[in-house]
Amino acid sequence: MLDIKWIRENPEALDAALAKRGAAAQAQSLIVLDEARRSHVSSLQALQERRNFASKEIGKAMAAKDQATADTLKTEVATIKDELQAGEAKERELDEALKHALSVLPNIPLDEVPVGADESENVEVRKVGDKPDLGFKPKEHYELGEALGLMDFERAAKMSGSRFTILTGALARLERALGQFMLDLHTGEHGYTEVNPPLMVNDAAAYGTDKLPKFGDDLFRTTDGRWLIPTAEVPLTYMAAGEIIDEVDLPKRYVAQTACFRSEAGSAGRDTRGMLRQHQFTKVELVSVTTPETSMAEHERMTASAEAVLKRLGLPFRTIVLCTGDMGFGAQKTYDIEVWMPGQDAYREISSCSVCGDFQGRRMNARCRKAGDKATRFVHTLNGSGVAVGRALIAVMENYQNADGSITVPDALRAYMGGLTKIEKAV
Repeated sequence: MLDIKWIRENPEALDAALAKRGAAAQAQSLIVLDEARRSHVSSLQALQERRNFASKEIGKAMAAKDQATADTLKTEVATIKDELQAGEAKERELDEALKHALSVLPNIPLDEVPVGADESENVEVRKVGDKPDLGFKPKEHYELGEALGLMDFERAAKMSGSRFTILTGALARLERALGQFMLDLHTGEHGYTEVNPPLMVNDAAAYGTDKLPKFGDDLFRTTDGRWLIPTAEVPLTYMAAGEIIDEVDLPKRYVAQTACFRSEAGSAGRDTRGMLRQHQFTKVELVSVTTPETSMAEHERMTASAEAVLKRLGLPFRTIVLCTGDMGFGAQKTYDIEVWMPGQDAYREISSCSVCGDFQGRRMNARCRKAGDKATRFVHTLNGSGVAVGRALIAVMENYQNADGSITVPDALRAYMGGLTKIEKAV
């Protein structure tokens, strides 16, 4: 969430930033809402001051045995009390209107972010690894998985509907191996603390991590009002909510492997074959909570941590910086890492690493304080996939496929596969 004080002082900067995102100017309408709220609060304060004064005058009138004046003042105090009650209700309405208007306002892109309308204007930063020369026409992951008898979409659809998959045997183990490998890498070499968080959160957690109200349609809700997490970013980031953290204890780095749940609203017709875009999928998520001074360096560090996964697996990839029109709602800057998928003859996103500034810190009132200081400031937060496990499975299958339909297990995963070197058709 953006600071209304900053918006009042920098209306042109806000509208210019929104224009970069392809959004309409909103500074003036926000200022009007804020002025109405501030004016109303001032009138309530004046009423309260008059009530306090009149209450004191009642005592003086009673001491002077001036009953008529006392009765007049009592009537005035009673009237003011009613006006204050109505005014407080109005204040809550004005507060809520401003809060809602701010809550649907996207974050301000950093100046270095390329301006563009959509993904066609993203900018490649680097490309790592050579595309494999397989020597035959590569198959897509679902063709490989079904032929191996280890990937079942029909049975999944029978019990759950579309966009679900059942993995069995060696493919199920390969997905588990990928997640374990990533967790070990991030905790053992990259300094992240492993967390096993809840998979359901309340409104406050979803709002504090900018998923509500903007993305309510993208989430699944339980019958008792909780939300299934779309990513572990939500519970990992919200661990800092309402806290004041000593800056010497920052950054805090967390990693979790969880199931993630998304309705995929607006994705009708996209990636309907296979398991690239699912309602339920597994992801290893990285979250950092930092000081304002260190968040940009932390962004580079997090992106490098995600890239290290693909390097260890021997998967070709490219890293791009998203343009303003393709960047996520809460991000100031985002790197997408796209892994090469031979079966699709395309690079596809496998990780998205974003720095959010104090956008989430402000929403969830997460602050930090320097030693010896009384003043606090909002923390900066970052999140990134480290990486999407299901998509890593797809990438391994397609890059390590053999002409006979078998899949070679990458060296980095063999210890997690009990020494298995090749996945072949189930007998």
